Parts: sequence; structure tokens; C-alpha cells
Amino acid sequence: MSLLSNFFGTKQPKSNKIKILDATDYVTAISGRKAQLIDVRTANEYRSGHIKNAINIDFFDKANFDRSFEKLDKNKPVYLYCRSGSRSKNAAQRLLEMGFSEIYDLKGGYQRWNKGSAVAGRM
Repeated sequence: MSLLSNFFGTKQPKSNKIKILDATDYVTAISGRKAQLIDVRTANEYRSGHIKNAINIDFFDKANFDRSFEKLDKNKPVYLYCRSGSRSKNAAQRLLEMGFSEIYDLKGGYQRWNKGSAVAGRM
């Protein structure tokens, strides 16, 4: 089961600096503030739909990923999401290595967010 958990991004992160939020807590956290909200999916995925005010920084484009995150404030919270939670989990680990101190990841990613939930409709 552990291998499946790692592959599908359901296992809890190893650092207490990374917090997994469900959609309700995530929307509360990013509402009413200028959050560093990052969609780590590809540009095509982003164009097919994204959370309002999210910036697209493709996790698979390593050079641009590092360069783009270097421009963000490492002392402010970063809110990540991807399609299902796996890429954002890996991106969160990379951000820890880069010196970010407070990282939030959307549980289940954009797929869960976009499944017609009332929460998604608020954004």
C-alpha cells in the first residue's frame, strides 16, 4: 500500500513545513489575500481550467520552475496544486530544498477541486 500511496500522492509529506489542505480549507486560506497560488501543471492543463489568480509554473520544466520560484517570497506561504496531488507533492519537496518555509498543497489536486463542489464554485 505504501508504494501506491507514494505513487498517487496520498501519503503525508515528510516535513511539517508542508501541509495538505482539503478543498474547503484551501479556499479559506487563499481567499481575501494576495496568495502565492501556483498551478504546477503543464500549460495545456492550465489553459483547460485553473483556480482563479493561480500562476502557472510547470513542474516538468525544471529550469523555468527553479527560475520562477526564485522570484517568489520564500518567507510567505505558497499554495500549490496539480491535477491529482502527485506533482504538487514533488514540487513541495523541491521548494523545501530551495528554502521555502511554509507550503500548502491541495489534497486531490484540481481534479477533486473541479468535481462540481460548492467550494470550487466560490473561486
